[in-house]
Amino acid sequence: MMGGAAAKTLTNLCPSFPFTTKTQNPLTHPSLSFPSTRLRHRPISAVANPVQPPPTTAESATPGQYRVDVLSESLPFIQKFRGKTIVVKYGGAAMKSPELQASVINDLVLLACVGLRPVMVHGGGPEINSWLGRLNIPAVFRDGLRVTDADTMEIVSMVLVGKVNKTLVSLINKAGATAVGLSGMDGRLLTARPSPKAADLGFVGEVARVDPAVLRSLIESSHIPVVTSVAADEFGQPYNINADTVAGELAAALGAEKLILLTDVAGILEDRNDPNSLVKKIDIKGVKKMMEDGKVGGGMIPKVNCCVRSLAQGVTTASIIDGRVPHSLLLEILTDEGAGTMITG
Repeated sequence: MMGGAAAKTLTNLCPSFPFTTKTQNPLTHPSLSFPSTRLRHRPISAVANPVQPPPTTAESATPGQYRVDVLSESLPFIQKFRGKTIVVKYGGAAMKSPELQASVINDLVLLACVGLRPVMVHGGGPEINSWLGRLNIPAVFRDGLRVTDADTMEIVSMVLVGKVNKTLVSLINKAGATAVGLSGMDGRLLTARPSPKAADLGFVGEVARVDPAVLRSLIESSHIPVVTSVAADEFGQPYNINADTVAGELAAALGAEKLILLTDVAGILEDRNDPNSLVKKIDIKGVKKMMEDGKVGGGMIPKVNCCVRSLAQGVTTASIIDGRVPHSLLLEILTDEGAGTMITG
């Protein structure tokens, strides 16, 4: 089972995308030296070949052997997800910290390097609050949702579409992949409708329709789409939509293999007051029972509902993972251990 060191090693194995020079060969990089561990799954090639090399020990292994072991142990997971679409909702602590932001970006690019098809969806609440403060516009919330009047909606569009989205695109491009930034209005990707609570919340919307055609063409061209959660209704009025909701609806429309929500908590807890009571894996029936019993509450409720809805529409698995953990994306996808709670259909 690979741990954080192995995940860190993997990110260093893909410093540029695609590899173009001998200096980018990951197996000759001099700075990497991490201990090897064993996963419960073995590579297919190992199963087919009954002759196995002697086990590597910490004393006898060379730095090159460490890296080869990590790559070998990743093979079953890479084979499982290669060519599959994964939708990642990015936000929370992983967006606030430059170190965690770099971790997420590098993970995303590495996954693209090994053949996955990632789509990033993002919000940007703290950045919106910062700009509202600069303009002396109060930030008002009701039931966890931002009250969005006309002035606030204008700031939301400017910050999410014009600043946060393009910053993330730039960072992904700098890391070696090719990203394209979109809002829900581009290519009619999303059509919004007012929230049932529009009288109290203003221009807060829901997803009425999804047309993933523009995303499919980008994904087929090996681009990484970066989508912000602003969309317009049929009359052109823009709305602020919850980014978790947008990620879930896009995952369903794309027939994604996996939906991943990066959060500020470890995942779903059996006891909300005990951070050590993490539920590693649960099905829809089980998580609904937890909600009925009051074990899932607060801001976790809309995230769980988003996951359940996407699973009901054909997404294979949905995970709520801890964005505060470095390289949590790699831990979730390329290891048995994972980095949060996985919900299955």
